[in-house]
Parts: sequence; structure tokens; C-alpha cells
Amino acid sequence: MTITIYHNPDCGTSRNTLALIRNSGTEPEVIEYLKQPPGKEKLQALIAAMGITARELLRKKGTPYEELGLDDGKWTDDELINFMVAHPVLMNRPVVVTAMGTKLCRPSEAVLDILPTPQIGEFTKEDGEKVIDAEGNRVHHK
Repeated sequence: MTITIYHNPDCGTSRNTLALIRNSGTEPEVIEYLKQPPGKEKLQALIAAMGITARELLRKKGTPYEELGLDDGKWTDDELINFMVAHPVLMNRPVVVTAMGTKLCRPSEAVLDILPTPQIGEFTKEDGEKVIDAEGNRVHHK
């Protein structure tokens, strides 16, 4: 079973998600989507698989979102996808594809819902938040 992550190595959430996948004993296919952007058809398929709208996949921070006027409700999903194809940085990340589903993994521990194999050890995110305990169980924060 292949797990694919659309990854940005400069993003802490993306790095934590990749590390959680690896903590399940799996080495995923890593697609650095800024270097190898998904085409329009792939973006449409990912959005459909996640059951979200194109707008829900848009990233605002650190992108040309505002200068392109993408907050205007006039844009259709098809037009928003075209903007993401033209400017891959507009695609929020990380997106993970497994046999159990496709998900925008924000926060990073959202990936745990679609990993087919359990965590094999303790995991702490880069910011120091413990996500998995020594027995491989998810830590729930209140």
C-alpha cells in the first residue's frame, strides 16, 4: 500500500505529518508539490476524494491570495483550481493519500485518522507537543 504526501519541507505541519507517517513504519511517496505541482485533473481528484471545495484547499498565508482577490465569492471551484495550478503555493498542505482516505492534514495529527498501520513509538511534534505516547497510543489534549 502506497501512502502519498503532497509535502512542503519548509512547513512545520507538513514535516510533522511526514514524520507521523514514518512513525507508522511506512516510507511514503513524497511529492514536493511546489517542485512537482499536481495538474488540474489531479487537483480535481484530490479535492473530490477529500470531499471538500476548492476554496477549502486554498492557502492564504504567504501566498498571492489577497492580491489575486481570491476572497471574492465570485470565483467558481474550477477557477480556483486554475489559480492553484498557476500558483501551486496556493494549495494548502500537507495532503495525504492512503487506502483509508485522502485528507488535508491540518493539524498534522489528522493523518492518524487515515493511516492503515499504527504508530510504532513515541512522537513529539517540533513545537514540543506530545502526540503519541511510548506505547504508540494517541495522546488526547484537553
